Amino acid sequence: MDDEGTNFALWSDGAEGVELCLFDADGHQQVIPLDQSNEHVWHGYLPGVGHGQRYGYRVRGPWAPEIGKRFNLAKLLLDPYARAITGQLAPSDVVTDHVPESDDRRDHRDSSGFVPRSVVIRDSFDWGDEQRPRIAWNKTVLYELHVKGFTQRHPRIPAHLRGTYAGLAHPTTIEHLVSLGVTSVELLPVQQFVSEPFVANKGLSNYWGYNTIGFFAPHAAYSSSGSLGQQITEFKSMVKALHGAGLEVILDVVYNHTGESGPNGPTLAFRGIDNDSYYRREGRRYVDLTGCGNTLDTRRSHVVQLVADSLRYWVQEMHVDGFRFDLASAIARLDNGYDPDSPLLSVIQQDPVLSQVKLIAEPWDLAPGGYAVGHFPPQWSEWNDRYRDAIRDFWRPVASGVRDLATRLSGSSDLYGHNGRAPRASVNFITAHDGFTLRDLVTYNDKHNEANGEDNRDGNSDNRSWNAGVEGETDDAVITALRRRQIRNLLTTLLLSTGTPMLTAGDELGRTQGGNNNAYCQDNETSWMHWDLQPWQQQLLEWSQALLALRRRHPVLRQKDFFDGRPVREGATVKDLGWFDVEGAENGWHDWSDNDDKVLGMYLSGEGISARGPRGEVVSDESFLLVFNGTEQDAAFTLPGEPWARSYRRILDTAHAAPTEAEDDELPGAKAAITARSVAVFRATRH
Repeated sequence: MDDEGTNFALWSDGAEGVELCLFDADGHQQVIPLDQSNEHVWHGYLPGVGHGQRYGYRVRGPWAPEIGKRFNLAKLLLDPYARAITGQLAPSDVVTDHVPESDDRRDHRDSSGFVPRSVVIRDSFDWGDEQRPRIAWNKTVLYELHVKGFTQRHPRIPAHLRGTYAGLAHPTTIEHLVSLGVTSVELLPVQQFVSEPFVANKGLSNYWGYNTIGFFAPHAAYSSSGSLGQQITEFKSMVKALHGAGLEVILDVVYNHTGESGPNGPTLAFRGIDNDSYYRREGRRYVDLTGCGNTLDTRRSHVVQLVADSLRYWVQEMHVDGFRFDLASAIARLDNGYDPDSPLLSVIQQDPVLSQVKLIAEPWDLAPGGYAVGHFPPQWSEWNDRYRDAIRDFWRPVASGVRDLATRLSGSSDLYGHNGRAPRASVNFITAHDGFTLRDLVTYNDKHNEANGEDNRDGNSDNRSWNAGVEGETDDAVITALRRRQIRNLLTTLLLSTGTPMLTAGDELGRTQGGNNNAYCQDNETSWMHWDLQPWQQQLLEWSQALLALRRRHPVLRQKDFFDGRPVREGATVKDLGWFDVEGAENGWHDWSDNDDKVLGMYLSGEGISARGPRGEVVSDESFLLVFNGTEQDAAFTLPGEPWARSYRRILDTAHAAPTEAEDDELPGAKAAITARSVAVFRATRH
């Protein structure tokens, strides 16, 4: 767009003609044929058309579903490159491209009254002196949150800003994030999305947003203003405010499928523009690697171009700091499964913009050949489900031993210690948006998803949770105390592990979803954050703050390199990492092979930091001993003797509701009392 008009362009390989449809505020339509086509791009310049113009496309071409051709001139289509989208998708079969009775017959009803519109945008946002935080990976703490749910009930945020980009930028919100100690907010999908028809027909909506239809457009419903295009300005203002507080913005992006679902889903853009080119197919059947009805075909150059253009737009124009890729294996597949040299990953690796931002993969999809944990390229980090499962198992009453716990605590070198990768590649998490909250993980053995309208069939049944003997909330003081200690145990394990921790919003406050482990359609009190804290929740927040402050102050707790298990610096007298049994002896093969052993000491040497500082300087720190007791009995843990330490000071103990430091030292060889199912953190003094 320039001062005199706007150029419209639409790529379609199989189209026989394209019509541009302009709409006024009352919905009246003006149809303009785009007669020029070069290299499959249909285009035309319209003088006098500018900011705020609503528009869509209609594409003429063959109808042959058996070979993937699904052109239908009656269906109004969004621009895949639209910077803003307005209007809602109505739950009607008019939006499908075929008649309800047969997939072979084209539906000639006009869909324009039932689908959203693209909007022409001219933006001149003033970024001023905004600076990107550029937080080093070893200092990064991810915080996954939902733009709407995070502020929807916050009493200190003005009502008209709650649940919006502006609400997230409010000083009250930023105060919480900064005081908590996280560094990078990871936003659940904010690219324009729609609700699936089967969800809308139940009177529900897609709350999480994993159903994208506009890869360049910020979700309009998260704007506090009804003005066309205002969502762009408000999103940028949010990013600017978060950056001003030193916080990064990471987007959870969904390029593996679109909101058009399967063949009976709505025709909104890609299916009508060029179904055969955009989606993976086998004949008329969509190849569904995502469980959402379709999979974008990122083997094709124009689809790779679309995704790469979208990513660059969010970095360069919207100033975001990185991306978490939903079901990333699906966009990195060739014909026989995940491939690290697939076209899209190769483009990202060599791109001068995209290769410099944070890249996080959810390294699996829902089909054979898609589980790729530990196999993404070196510049990527990955959600580590092996970490999640190991930590959950250790803190519930199953015979898991300590071997897997030790591997996960120390950075998962078995998964990432190759190909030049480092501990930061492991995104350590125990909970996420998908599954139980941390409070529900210690309160429910079974999912309770009845409100989703699927007879509790949806959601994962393998939660690796433990309710301490009673399903759901209880007035039993003993069980309640144990559950709260378990939350502290899980938080302490997560935030003191080597790797990149990810905290789910609300876990620091004891948020519950009432046992719903698949709240994707619950845009209500079930999913929204509650800010009216009980005293125990305030103490839990203080615990989270103390843990993150400890991690921030001590580089030994956020190592850049994997441990060597030996002295790594000249003059060092102890190993960089030591493992101890309950008797204070270094673990031997029998300890690692004993599945009933659930007591482990982890010694981290402050003189064993192999990585140098930003100017090549030697990095030294204090040393720490972490003792994990996953048993039902109190343990008497013998503190390791010299040269490991001359004295120990207990600085945190999950047996206590508040994060307090002991007043007295404990000596090597003494038997330290470790409460059943608890973690104790000791500062080890060597000189």
